[in-house]
Amino acid sequence: MSVTLDEQDKLTLRTAAWGAVSLMSAAGAAGSAHKVATEGSIALTSATGLVGHVLAKAPKGVKYGKTVAELADQVLPALTASMSLLKQQAPAEADNFRRTVLVAVEAAPRPQNNEASPTMAEMARKITAALDAASAKPGTAIPDSGVAVPPPAAGQDRPELQKLIQEMVDSGFVGVTLRVHDERGEWVGSAGVRELGQSEKPPVNGHFRIGSNTKTFTATVVLQLVSEGKIGLDTPVDDHLPEFGLDRRITVRMLLQHTSGVFNFTGDYYPEYVPGIVYQGREWVEDRFRTYRPEELVELALSKPARFEPGTDWSYSNTNYVLARLLVEKVTGRSLGEEMQRLVLGPLGLTGTVVPDTSTDVPEPHAHAYYRYEEDGQEKVVDVTRQNPSWISTGGDMISTTRDLHTFISALVGGRLLPAELLAEMCTPEPKAGYGLGVFVQDAPGGGTVITHNGGITGHAGLMYSTPDGSKTLTASLNYVDDAALSMGEAFQKATQKLVQEVFGGGQGGPAL
Repeated sequence: MSVTLDEQDKLTLRTAAWGAVSLMSAAGAAGSAHKVATEGSIALTSATGLVGHVLAKAPKGVKYGKTVAELADQVLPALTASMSLLKQQAPAEADNFRRTVLVAVEAAPRPQNNEASPTMAEMARKITAALDAASAKPGTAIPDSGVAVPPPAAGQDRPELQKLIQEMVDSGFVGVTLRVHDERGEWVGSAGVRELGQSEKPPVNGHFRIGSNTKTFTATVVLQLVSEGKIGLDTPVDDHLPEFGLDRRITVRMLLQHTSGVFNFTGDYYPEYVPGIVYQGREWVEDRFRTYRPEELVELALSKPARFEPGTDWSYSNTNYVLARLLVEKVTGRSLGEEMQRLVLGPLGLTGTVVPDTSTDVPEPHAHAYYRYEEDGQEKVVDVTRQNPSWISTGGDMISTTRDLHTFISALVGGRLLPAELLAEMCTPEPKAGYGLGVFVQDAPGGGTVITHNGGITGHAGLMYSTPDGSKTLTASLNYVDDAALSMGEAFQKATQKLVQEVFGGGQGGPAL
């Protein structure tokens, strides 16, 4: 049986295997860590077959957790994910991977008179359990590993889902990738093309700009800092960011819930439209590599009158989440990206998710994003996949994959990232728009509730939906030709409604989201 691994799959395998060696090294007695790492590394690089080619070198650019606990939270899920993706394609390679990792783990304790310390022995058990998790009964937890076993892949047997994403392409989208986890297992498929003028489909685990889904990630980091006692949810933001002269009534909660009244720096209504920074048209296309400082965006917003008195109304404002970023950086002394890695990306093993700051590139593989504008009466379409996303900052700059979005939202609502009381706060919506703290809380077709946030940014878009317990999720990436008129807006809404109806409403009609 042939095996097809994209670059993200290979990175997952490398992160898992080399992380297991790092985990054994970190758990070792003082003075033996280097020898442990050396012995384990030799075992990995001695592997044969496909696994041997993949694991020949350690992964580049992967930052593991600083503590044993943080490292375990990152590596153990990656081990299970690696076994799952290999078992789906070639069980022999899954067995090869398992044996390779266990040889490396067994080699690690040898420097201590061939006897493992209690800590290392315990870690070896956890690693073994994580490797075996992919074979356990779906929905169960593996003892000692803390790893929840995902349902098995259902394969390409969901014609109704494939039909829906093909209809999206027929309505004007360049390409669509959809990933669904439900009682039937996991299904992933794509339609359309990765790049205009080409025939290759969008990669099923490609990277894409997720737009305002960034807000859910950012809100999660803020609430984790609330849990750590570094931020008060109902504390005035001015206590931490006095340099902006914010209204003292604006609290951290109001930022996350869009009830601060602060002007949206990408444009707002009073009720007439008042423009903000340039993010559309030919001018934006030609200046799309410009760097904006987050402070610059906030200062522009604060130069405009407030929309309303703090806490008295609701209005979606990207400025709220740039302030949230600056708040995180002020109270921790570290960048948002570093805190995101410590609190979310690392613990969940989200190796395909990026906080780009001013970086212009989208990691491979990826589908392309486009922008259309007129010049001298001529329509021009430009590939805008590469751009400096600092113009939107934490309002919507992150990059991810449908796989990582599934892992993130299911872990978030499943209680793996936040204490129960803060998760409840997050999922308690204000009445006007149904917005909690970084998520929308909406009625599902036919009854029930979905926790969601979608996002779009100049030719890329992401969908993220979950039931409140994380047992059913829908994540999707879209690439399309964007323009100042938001021509794809109606098609986007209709397609989203159909997808949610099919996945969460059983395809039986019902209220639109």
